[in-house]
Amino acid sequence: MTKEDCYLLGKITKTHGLKGELAIWLDVDYPEDYEELDSVLLEIKGELVPHFVEEIQIRPNKSIIKFEDIDTIEEAQKLVNCDIYLPEDNLPELEDDDQFYYHEIISYDVIDEEKGKLGKVLAVYTSDRQDLIAMQYEGKEILIPIDDDIVKTVNREKKELYTNLPNGLLEVYLEDSTSQEPDDDDTEEHQ
Repeated sequence: MTKEDCYLLGKITKTHGLKGELAIWLDVDYPEDYEELDSVLLEIKGELVPHFVEEIQIRPNKSIIKFEDIDTIEEAQKLVNCDIYLPEDNLPELEDDDQFYYHEIISYDVIDEEKGKLGKVLAVYTSDRQDLIAMQYEGKEILIPIDDDIVKTVNREKKELYTNLPNGLLEVYLEDSTSQEPDDDDTEEHQ
């Protein structure tokens, strides 16, 4: 199985305890959906290697996983910083055609209602405050907030993401701050 057939579930962040347990960060909206995992794929030296789950505890900030045949802190340490993948078949069906998984829109063309084709999706950044789509436009990285008023829908067949960007969003990124001249209002005359 290749990474193209899978999606990134999360990452092993550190060891936990002395008996092979590991702390993991799950990059999903509903971690509790993964309480019954039987196995996962770990990326080790560029290859996806199956690992069977002995036990998993889903917690709010970090979850704990124990793999079969990993029984010491030394064995567990070798897996720290490994990315965790699952086959795309494991993804729940989306309820609405307008919904999408972040990993699937990478390399989609961004089409704006007013400006037309803008560029390709490079990445999706997630945070507690606002998830953002990164797009290359005129040599600059543009960040588009993921919001229902801005990101409208996707066309999976055409690999297109449709947006209605707020006025001035692109211009904020395109302004060259080093060549700005002071406005007349910014200078004061002293008499």
